Amino acid sequence: METYYLIFFFILGSAMGSFYHVVATRLSNNESLVKPGSHCHYCNHKLKWYELIPLISYIIQGGKCRKCHKHIPLSYFLIELITGILFAVCYHVFDFSGELLIALVYISGMIIVIISDIEYMIILDEVLIFASVAITIIYIFFFGINTTLSHLFNAVAAFGLMYLIKIIGDFMFQKESLGGGDIKLMFLSGLVIGLPLSVCTIFLATFIAFPIAIYILLSKKDNMIPFGPFLSMASVIILISKINIQDVLDFLVK
Repeated sequence: METYYLIFFFILGSAMGSFYHVVATRLSNNESLVKPGSHCHYCNHKLKWYELIPLISYIIQGGKCRKCHKHIPLSYFLIELITGILFAVCYHVFDFSGELLIALVYISGMIIVIISDIEYMIILDEVLIFASVAITIIYIFFFGINTTLSHLFNAVAAFGLMYLIKIIGDFMFQKESLGGGDIKLMFLSGLVIGLPLSVCTIFLATFIAFPIAIYILLSKKDNMIPFGPFLSMASVIILISKINIQDVLDFLVK
């Protein structure tokens, strides 16, 4: 049965990944999630059901629109694949539990954040609020009020810490060092993985982003680097690896 469950969560994740791409794109452009229906962004061809099968449709169509034959961005395929893998990994790590629900909601939010921040340089408040409220409700239902309040305290502390980092960064560089979305994102991170690991997330995100920043610096490209995707990636890595702060401290000591 384990294999069947893994397949189920992979299929569910890939389907949700397709939806998350729509959510990120449309909300970032202030468009309705309902209308118009799924269509080609080049020729407005209304997509049939068989053109919307996650992963499979992209492969069968060779990554092109069936009508105008323009290339569909590879990001659509990758988001479906990565979300499917992450959903399956979450089931493997957390099994059927309240933690699994929290992980799935959290990862869903992070996927949308990654898409919107990379493509539109925006972290959507609607996504952060929805994920935070949903996760808080799950905490209350499965773990009780006291545990929920503890997680909310961590969320507020992580938010405050990131805001302090922004103030210091703005002063040092004499320009905006972090966007408001990055600070709000830390609230959600603190809510799920706690304050100490949220601090670790900042360092891990910086480590992941460093090679890209060096490339842009050497190529002399005047491009801003969104930090939200790296924070999201780092927090997801910490979440699914089930690292705790004692593991981190033991590693640093050794």
